[in-house]
Amino acid sequence: MSKNPLRPYPATITEVRDESVGIKTFKVVLDDEEMMKDFNQEPGQCAQLSIMGVGEAMISITSPRTRSEYLEFSIAAVGKLTDVIHELEEGDKIALRGPLGSSFPYQKMQGKDLVFIAGGIGLAPLRSLINFVFDNREDYGHVDIIYGARSPKHLCFKEELFETWPSIDDVDLYLTVDGTDEDDNWDGRTGYVPDYLKDVDPDPEGRITVTCGPPIMIKFVLEALQDMGFEDEQIITTLELNMKCGIGKCGRCNIGNKYICLDGPVFDLTEIKELPIDKEL
Repeated sequence: MSKNPLRPYPATITEVRDESVGIKTFKVVLDDEEMMKDFNQEPGQCAQLSIMGVGEAMISITSPRTRSEYLEFSIAAVGKLTDVIHELEEGDKIALRGPLGSSFPYQKMQGKDLVFIAGGIGLAPLRSLINFVFDNREDYGHVDIIYGARSPKHLCFKEELFETWPSIDDVDLYLTVDGTDEDDNWDGRTGYVPDYLKDVDPDPEGRITVTCGPPIMIKFVLEALQDMGFEDEQIITTLELNMKCGIGKCGRCNIGNKYICLDGPVFDLTEIKELPIDKEL
């Protein structure tokens, strides 16, 4: 997009949607029409969103490049910058730079059955790939989506979960919540995502899995997939914690000889096992 990766460019918020408790999706259009046309993000990439005088943060792009007339960002209010972003409305200005980071290997996935496994806001980075796959439906096989959240109120992208995605050919959706309240009116599964994955028990033959969610969920999902017989190359995740500058200058996301913002955030399990990670993902 930009010859100067440190320069943010102005954009306008064209729509704000409440997704779940503490999470909103912002539809954004770059003010420069040519830049918007040439943005060309790949599924899984990120952008730096910034507000002058407040700060900036690396945020997953949740919309696929097949819908190039806008960008979408699903953001949880978890700090100073994101709290301010949550106060913005349609017509307000924001700045961004990108696209940044590596992408999901969607070409390698062509002709394969796919299993998406997500928890909470972890569905946001996978959504760009899921909708890219659905916009190119003939290139991919059967799709399973296993998704969970803390409660029914915490499920993101409800319209897609309950209306759009179930109506697409050769797609199975498996939804679960950790627990419910009396007023939730939930008649679906209750339990954790890794346990649901074990019950679904997808066959590794001809499949690729993609997962994102809370670190503890990812830990047990990776273990479950290996126990099921998935090879390391069939297991893909995205590590988005600790990224700051987005261009490998600040060193905050350095692990061994890798920078998550440059070499990632997308890795398969083969690559993750080569990283000197001394803490949970």
